[in-house]
Amino acid sequence: MFSNPIFLFQDPAIDTTGIVPQETSFSLIGIITQGGAIGISIAIVLLILSIFAVYILIERYLTIKRAGEVDENFMNQIRQYVQTSDINNAMALCNNTDTPVARLVAKGLQRIGKPLTDISAAVENVGNLEIFKLEKRLSTLATIAGAAPMIGFLGTVTGMILSFMNMAGGDVSTEALAGGIYQALITTAFGLVVGIIAFIGYNSLVALMDRVIFKMEAATVDFLDLLQEPAK
Repeated sequence: MFSNPIFLFQDPAIDTTGIVPQETSFSLIGIITQGGAIGISIAIVLLILSIFAVYILIERYLTIKRAGEVDENFMNQIRQYVQTSDINNAMALCNNTDTPVARLVAKGLQRIGKPLTDISAAVENVGNLEIFKLEKRLSTLATIAGAAPMIGFLGTVTGMILSFMNMAGGDVSTEALAGGIYQALITTAFGLVVGIIAFIGYNSLVALMDRVIFKMEAATVDFLDLLQEPAK
C-alpha cells in the first residue's frame, strides 16, 4: 500500500523569487509614542517618579549606612572620660564624631548633674529627632511604590478606551487598535517596574534603619548605666 502523496502546486504566473520577508524592529520610544498623547503623558510621569525613587533610594541608603557606622571604641572612651570626670574631652569626642549615637551621648553629657530621669528624657528627645531625620523622604518612596502601579493601570484603562473608541468608529484594523493596546501594556509594565523598585528599596531602607535605631537604643542604655557607676 502506498501512502497518499501531498502535492504542492504553485501558480507559475506568480514569481516569488524576489519576495523577501519583512523584519519589524521595535524601540521603546517608538512603542511609547504609539500610545498617543495620554500614553506619552503617563510614561513621562512614571519616568519622573522612577528618577525620584532612585535618587531617594541612593541618598537615604548612604545616609542611613553612614549613621550606623559607630566606632566600637567610642563608648569605651566615653566611659573612661566620664569615670575620670573629664567631661570636656568627652564632649570634644562627641562633637568630632558625626553619628546619631554621638549626638545622643553629647546631649546626655550636657545634662550631667541633673536627675537621671531628666537626662533620660533629654536623650530620648534627641533620639526621636535623629530617627525623624533618618526617615526623611521614606514616606515619599512608599508613596511612589503605591502610586506607580496605579498610574500604570490608569494607562491600561485609557488604552483600552482608546481601542474601543476606534472599534466603535468602525475602524477595526490592526493599526487602529495597536495604539491603545501599546499604551495599555507599556504603561502597566512601566508602572509595575517603578513600583517594585520603590517597594523593595523602601523595605530595605526600613530594615537598615531598624539596625541603626537598635544601636542608638543600646548606646543610650550603656550611657545611662554609666552615669550610675561610681566615679574613679
